[in-house]
Amino acid sequence: MAETVVLRVGMSCEGCVGAVKRVLGKMQGVESFDVDIKEQKVTVKGNVTPDAVLQTVSKTGKKTSFWDAEPAPVEAAAASS
Repeated sequence: MAETVVLRVGMSCEGCVGAVKRVLGKMQGVESFDVDIKEQKVTVKGNVTPDAVLQTVSKTGKKTSFWDAEPAPVEAAAASS
């Protein structure tokens, strides 16, 4: 079954983007992916599990987490207090 996995990946340059694209391109089950360096966001679609995608992208050495696992931005936290 096709699944969409969204990750937050610490990418600072096009070399980082290339590393992420390289590991995702080799991963079985991946149908498509989008790497957005500005948003630090990687979206993967395909017959994959979230944990497998997280592990695969983590092999690049970049700080990787699920998109919704990060704490709220400072502006949002300050606005609520």
